[in-house]
Amino acid sequence: MGTELYLISPIILISFFAVSAIVVDALTSKGTKIGFFYSLLGLILVGISSAFTLLKAPAIILPPETGNLITKGMITFGGYSAIFDIIFSVAGILTILASRPYLVKEYKEYNEYYSMLLFSISGMMLIAHTNNLLILFIGIEIMSISFYVLAGFFRTSIRSIEAALKYFLLGAFATGFLLYGMALIYGATGSISLSTIFQTIQQVSNPPVYLSIGIGLLIIGLCFKVAAFPFHQWAPDVYQGSPTVITGFMSTAGKAAAMVGFIIIARTFMPIYSHSFEHGFNVNGLRIALAFISAGTMLYGNIVAVVQKNVKRMLAYSSIAHAGYLLMGIVAKSPLGFDGVAFYAVAYMFMQIGAFAIVSVVERKDSTNLELSDYSGLGKTHPALAGLMAIFMFSLAGIPPFAGFFGKYYLFVAAIEGGFTWLTIVAVISSMISVYFYIGLIVYMYFKEPDDKLYEYKPGTGWIPLVISAVCLLIFGILPSYLLNVIHKGFLVFF
Repeated sequence: MGTELYLISPIILISFFAVSAIVVDALTSKGTKIGFFYSLLGLILVGISSAFTLLKAPAIILPPETGNLITKGMITFGGYSAIFDIIFSVAGILTILASRPYLVKEYKEYNEYYSMLLFSISGMMLIAHTNNLLILFIGIEIMSISFYVLAGFFRTSIRSIEAALKYFLLGAFATGFLLYGMALIYGATGSISLSTIFQTIQQVSNPPVYLSIGIGLLIIGLCFKVAAFPFHQWAPDVYQGSPTVITGFMSTAGKAAAMVGFIIIARTFMPIYSHSFEHGFNVNGLRIALAFISAGTMLYGNIVAVVQKNVKRMLAYSSIAHAGYLLMGIVAKSPLGFDGVAFYAVAYMFMQIGAFAIVSVVERKDSTNLELSDYSGLGKTHPALAGLMAIFMFSLAGIPPFAGFFGKYYLFVAAIEGGFTWLTIVAVISSMISVYFYIGLIVYMYFKEPDDKLYEYKPGTGWIPLVISAVCLLIFGILPSYLLNVIHKGFLVFF
């Protein structure tokens, strides 16, 4: 039990801080900044605990269900779960640091904001640790409900309330797909334990047809969460209407959580050494379906982003495209593919949160100053902000020596090795399209004259996540093997 408690400590800590943050807020007087410091402390401790867990158990899955006194075989320990715990913790820390000056400028700094952020991370961590469809569902719902609230956090903004309502309605619709799919899978296999489902599928030569339907519904539900085409309808409006720093958090940590859910489902239903069934679902058919979803997501997101004049909406559509890149690793169903997903999730977290943090600094009250033209001459008036934004845009475009380049490289190579060369060609074309609008923003900053409205931008604590993100993108771009080796050790349990 002692070892089990130690390995599950990240989930215990995030759950404790999420719940206690509400109590602390209730017991302290309004106007104090306790929520900021308390949530920051909690995430730092969770990140440290996750790192120790990864060192102690670099690649471990739960022992047989009868040997677990606490978790009963429903969650995994260490390995890839710990890696994603660290990703979620770092994303939360960066978001909190970027949020404070933004909230003070745009809205009141209510401490409920920080407790909801912690609750969303607790849901993400449950997803990363799941070994059971019930835990997967609970994790997705905790994360999603927190996001619904955070999207509408600006209660005096019609656009923010509209974003929350759209997100809630379509999110509930996606939940229906998830739950019905899980029910069909349970009916076909007699279990909601992913380990048991895996063994059952391997032993049965002719499973019932409704198993295929259940898997399909489960994939559709996850596609909604990751904003993959054609299940992306909610993303542009929700990302544009939500508080800017929350948009960066949802489009990175939220997407990474949905992708680790994809990885776990792929591990169960698309084993590397698998056979296709005469009836029922076909492994290759599932891969091909995901490949077409990936291709459509990349093309749609990048093509529509080209015509956007609003920076926030442009980054929202590009976020859809990046979901397509991440899905390439799932399609590859190989060690390099899963490693590439995790590596790109790390790189994408830094470049996307950094970009949205700068947007939150430039943004004026009532969601103004968000057009591309508003960035004209930023390189002359605020060279530090413009330089950091250029780094994030270059990395998003996949230009070396930044981490975004190697993230795409690993995913492209994995897709080719998996027999999906045509998907890699689509991805390269999509990346070439994306260069137009990423570099276009840089053109505005450095090759356009500033207008008469010169604002004084004060990032405050926002400088910390900006500098950290830029430095990490450069380090992981120059020395990608160090991060990739850590990720690969975490995924050894899969193979």
